[in-house]
Amino acid sequence: MTSSEDDAIYEARALLGEYEQFLSGKAQGTMDAYLRTVRHLIAWVAQRPGNEGQFQPAQLTQVTVELYLVHLEQEGLSLNHRARVKSTISNFANFLIEEKGLLQRNPTRGINLPPVPQIASGELSEDQRNILSSLVEQEGNRRGSALFALGYWAGCRVSDVSWLQMVHTHVGPQEGWLHVGYKGSKWRDIALMDEARKPLYAYLQATGDPGRTYVFLSQRSERLTEEAIHYWFRKLKALAAKAQFPVIQHLTFHDLRQDFAYRAREAGWSIEEVANYLGLATKKGALSTFL
Repeated sequence: MTSSEDDAIYEARALLGEYEQFLSGKAQGTMDAYLRTVRHLIAWVAQRPGNEGQFQPAQLTQVTVELYLVHLEQEGLSLNHRARVKSTISNFANFLIEEKGLLQRNPTRGINLPPVPQIASGELSEDQRNILSSLVEQEGNRRGSALFALGYWAGCRVSDVSWLQMVHTHVGPQEGWLHVGYKGSKWRDIALMDEARKPLYAYLQATGDPGRTYVFLSQRSERLTEEAIHYWFRKLKALAAKAQFPVIQHLTFHDLRQDFAYRAREAGWSIEEVANYLGLATKKGALSTFL
């Protein structure tokens, strides 16, 4: 955000503070997402020709909102994200109308976006997949790349990764497989796709010490704990740009495993093959979370 955009946010701070109070009945994560969206909107509107770096509620017209949504589309943000932005702007407009008397009409009325495709629970959108993959590249950390790969490309549980031992890790420059399944003793052997094998092999080559017990090292203990993996994933998401973060903010490492299951099914795996690979029972109830 430029200095002039920061100035626009600064000038609108009192209004934003009152809007935050207006949102006080919502969950903290929802409040944070709404406020980020409105700050971005205010900064964008202030930079429009003729607005001279200032934001005034009267500038929030239907045409302005339509142009803003077009801008987001040109920035590569998904239909699903734009629909959430439109909903947030509508909420902000209602605040300006009902609480402040600064608007006469909700500018989102009459703006129709295409229907948002429904994605099954647990399946990541293409935007979410692309953002997470780009953040892993941006982080540039071999351990992080290997952690992500085992969740996204091998469907491993956090416990599978945390407790993975060197004696159970058979990874070379051409092929690899793991003996995993710490949780509930659901041990299984899984062959690794290249997308999972290559980052893991690179990490093992970089860390050395093949005689250690656990694959993933920690400075505080002999292994990287489940809590530490969750913490790493939160830090990874925090690298996202402001416009990207709302798209991924509620995702967890477990969502990588669920998305793996959906992608495997789309690639033609049978339910039994997915269940065996993930260490799940083949009962309908056990699979319903994933498939």
